[in-house]
Amino acid sequence: MDVRIGVTYTGKELDIDLGDDADADAVQADVDAAIGGDTSVLWLTDKKGRRLGIPTDKLAYVEIGSSDAERRIGFAT
Repeated sequence: MDVRIGVTYTGKELDIDLGDDADADAVQADVDAAIGGDTSVLWLTDKKGRRLGIPTDKLAYVEIGSSDAERRIGFAT
């Protein structure tokens, strides 16, 4: 599952591949808890086991999707 996170005050996004066994509902619950003030950092672990921490006050948006989704490369007409 892919997670795309927008960070305030920067034009770049964080693209994190959590692996195919990740649960979208669990990730959404973690994001909701972080935004709701339960924690000050959103922690996610990617499929390689690396832990990424994003300060919740810097979250602009979070997009949760499937890694199986069709990816287009190049230009479409």
